Amino acid sequence: MRKVLRFLSMVLAAIVLAATLGTLVPRPLWPAASASEGTRRILVLKNPIHTDIAIPVDDAVRKRFHFLADAGLPSDAPEVRYIIFGWGGRAFYLETPTWAELKAIPVMKALTLDTSVMHVDIAGAIVEPHPDVAGFDIGDDQFAALLDFIEASFQQGPGGPIVIENAAYSRFDRFYEANGHFNALVGCNTWTAAALRAGGLRTGWWNPLPVSLGWSMRLYN
Repeated sequence: MRKVLRFLSMVLAAIVLAATLGTLVPRPLWPAASASEGTRRILVLKNPIHTDIAIPVDDAVRKRFHFLADAGLPSDAPEVRYIIFGWGGRAFYLETPTWAELKAIPVMKALTLDTSVMHVDIAGAIVEPHPDVAGFDIGDDQFAALLDFIEASFQQGPGGPIVIENAAYSRFDRFYEANGHFNALVGCNTWTAAALRAGGLRTGWWNPLPVSLGWSMRLYN
């Protein structure tokens, strides 16, 4: 029993050390030269375990993600100000719309290995400042690179991104098949961090939780 407890303590200490170093060591190590002024404001939205990226909507963004409206998501409604993108594990995302519906199997898949999905939501005005909202200004080139990263996360079928039928929390969101696999080391927040780096921002080297991603973003941007 003592050996088991010692082993678990060592594993926990290793995880804490990795998360701490992952927050304090920036990625990339050196800031890139800014190609243009920060003219596009993106938002990072968080809850205790998950982060999303809110993209400001204009005609070009609506056109680029036209497949959302084709699937019945009212992303082209005039009152829509943001399209919100998140990547995550299929079982946990689809089977846990609320904490009251938490089940053992989706949790186990999230900790081990699962296929992934993209979750897309729409929103009107988002209030800043807010404890769960972080805003960042990026240039047009960086904004385009961020959109490229997000678009590449959708799994493509013969007709474009593959919508998952009968999978939504409301009429204002949709789920799509995604590229990549989800596990405890490569999860929703590491996807958010990679997307932000594609957009020219710096994150920690490894950010598995919203709190570590938030700390690193404040440190390096």
